[in-house]
Amino acid sequence: MEFESFLSPMPRVVAHRGDSAFFPENTAEAFSSAASLGIDVIETDVHLTKDGEIVIWHDPTLERNTDGKGTLESHTLAELKRYDAGYTFTRDGGKTYPFRGKGVKLITLSEALELCPDERFNIDLKSQEPEIVDRFISVIREHKAENRICAASFHLDNLKKLRKAAPDILTSITTLEVIPLLLKKKLHMLPRSFDRKIIFQVPVRQYGITVVDRRFVEEMHKRDAVVMVWTINDESEMRRLFSIGVDTIMTDNPRLLIKVAEDMGVR
Repeated sequence: MEFESFLSPMPRVVAHRGDSAFFPENTAEAFSSAASLGIDVIETDVHLTKDGEIVIWHDPTLERNTDGKGTLESHTLAELKRYDAGYTFTRDGGKTYPFRGKGVKLITLSEALELCPDERFNIDLKSQEPEIVDRFISVIREHKAENRICAASFHLDNLKKLRKAAPDILTSITTLEVIPLLLKKKLHMLPRSFDRKIIFQVPVRQYGITVVDRRFVEEMHKRDAVVMVWTINDESEMRRLFSIGVDTIMTDNPRLLIKVAEDMGVR
């Protein structure tokens, strides 16, 4: 799908860590498959390696998805490249491991942007070290990818640093920014407009509290905000969320979400 910017046309289908239901998450294989399906955005995560490279991976450690051990930050990129990123992937509860020993490797953000030059990316900066911000900006600039990415992070200090250093790079808001807005909404104290583009990336519920309902979507749309919801794999929930006006859904099963979005005429 052709696009003008990350938000134009509005992304509906976000492939969470690529086509992660069918391929090892956050790998070239998962990204290539997602792109071939015609998704709107690839969601991914990045860490800063010991030698200052931006590498794609979700967990802070290697054990869940590879044959390696330890943290991402304690390894150089060359060391990380030796591990099997398809080692633990299974679709039958561990009876088979179809990607083990098939050469699936961790990749850098630079490699991902080159691999999928026509795709938008939603990129979560996982490392807490502030050094990740400058290196991240450098990679985005190198690939002239400013208009096709949105940055996210649970580390508010890093998001603030990114916004100040690169105001042209789109960012979502993080938990510490969402909570005050939810409180203001509850107290009917939301401002009539926001002073910048607000992109929510939130679960339907968190800490036992419903975050996303029809009223939430309506109130935020009045203020030109974008509501992106993660991570939805159930068809009935996908349909319910689109029906209340949610802009974007992140999923591990983009095939299903594409079908739902097209069936409902929102894409």
